[in-house]
Amino acid sequence: MTSQRERALTYTILIAFAVFALYPMFTMLGTALEPGSDAPGGLGNFAVAWEQGRFGSYLRSSLIVSVVTVAIATVLSILSGYAFGTMRFPGSTALFYLILIGIMVPTEAVVVPLYYDFRDLGLTDTYAALILPQLAQSVAFGTFWMRTYFLTSSRGVAEAARIDGTGHWGTLWRVLVPMGRPAIITLVVLTFMWTWNEFMIPLVMVTSESLRTAPLGLAFFDGQYVSATSLLAAGAVIVALPVVVLYLFLQRHFIQGIIEGSTKE
Repeated sequence: MTSQRERALTYTILIAFAVFALYPMFTMLGTALEPGSDAPGGLGNFAVAWEQGRFGSYLRSSLIVSVVTVAIATVLSILSGYAFGTMRFPGSTALFYLILIGIMVPTEAVVVPLYYDFRDLGLTDTYAALILPQLAQSVAFGTFWMRTYFLTSSRGVAEAARIDGTGHWGTLWRVLVPMGRPAIITLVVLTFMWTWNEFMIPLVMVTSESLRTAPLGLAFFDGQYVSATSLLAAGAVIVALPVVVLYLFLQRHFIQGIIEGSTKE
C-alpha cells in the first residue's frame, strides 16, 4: 500500500514534469497575445496572422490531406493487422517485415526519389503527392500497431463468434473492431498528428500556394514576418490548435490505448 510520503513524492514529480512540458506552450501563447509594431495585441494578433498568413487556405489543405490519409490508413491497417495477427499464410512473416521498412526508413531518405517518380507520373503539385507517401508510412506503422492488438485480443470471443457461424469479415468488424476502439483511436490520433505536422513532403512535392499545408505555410509566413514575433507565435498557435483539440477530445481513449498497448504481452 502506498504511503502518504510516496504519494506526495509521486505527485511532486508529476507536477514538475507537467510544468516542464506546459511552460513552452504558455510562453508561446503569451507571446502570441503581446502587442508589437505590426501586431495590435490580444486576439487581434490571431486575426492579423490569419488574414495576412492565408492560414485558412493552408488549414484546408492540411485538413484534406490529414482526413483522407487517416481514413484510408486506418481501414487498411485494420485489414492488414487482422491478417497478420490472426492468419498464417506462406510468406506472411517476410511480408510483415517488408512492410515494417516503411517505419524504419526516414522521409529524408526517400523524398527525392519519390519526387522524380511522381514527376514522371504527373503527380507532383497535386494532393496525391501529399497523401500517397504519408499513407504508405502510416499503413506501415498501423499494420504493426493493429497486428499487436489482434495478437493480444480475446481469442475466446473471436472463436465464439466463429462457432456461431460468423465469418472472418463479421468477426473483424462486428466483434474485434468494437473491442479495439481504444487501439484504433490511438492509431487515428497518432496518424493525424504525424500527417498534420509533416513538413518535408509538402516542401518538395508542391509549388502551388493553394496546396501548401499549414506547417509549410507557417514557414513561408516566418520568412515574411521575421521580426514580428507576436504574429509568428499567433500563426504557430493557429497551426497547432487542430491537433491539440483532437487530442483533448479523444484523450481518454488515446491514453487507454497506449496503456493497453504497453501492458499486453
